[in-house]
Amino acid sequence: MSRVTESDERLAVEAAQRDPGRFAELYEQNFHKVYAYVSCRVQDRSQRQDLTAHVFQQALANIGKFKWRGAPFVTWLYRIAANAIADQARKQSREVAEMEVATTDTSVDSGLEQVERRARLFRAVEALPDDQHKVILLRFAEEKSIREIASELNRSEGAIKQLQFRGLETLRTRLREVEFK
Repeated sequence: MSRVTESDERLAVEAAQRDPGRFAELYEQNFHKVYAYVSCRVQDRSQRQDLTAHVFQQALANIGKFKWRGAPFVTWLYRIAANAIADQARKQSREVAEMEVATTDTSVDSGLEQVERRARLFRAVEALPDDQHKVILLRFAEEKSIREIASELNRSEGAIKQLQFRGLETLRTRLREVEFK
């Protein structure tokens, strides 16, 4: 690979400014340097390739604005690359923050829905006839067996099962009514 002198590079820049079709020479001279610069800062290969392509698209689009100041042309390309990397990092950061907010909003909404559902259930249990209310609380809140409840209420196990069945049917009906209102 031959070494490009400052005057050769300056002539190539001026030629590209007059005719953007001549930008290919600058691209070929600087591609590997820009790709290496981006590679040191970006882990994902696909993102490195996209960013490098973006740098050269921006350089071609703005070649007319480039002013020679004695620094190599690649310095200008590095500045474009640094800005592109920073922009991408900000964009990814915003996307992550938006996803976290959406997840938080969803979990808050979900939590509020769950609280409201439980409140409706508690109100419905409170409205049950006394015998059904006692059986449902003992069975599901205190997690007692049918036998334990029967013994505690001085009823047969069959009677407790029947009270539990009626209580659950009443709850289903009331909760469906509330749900469809």
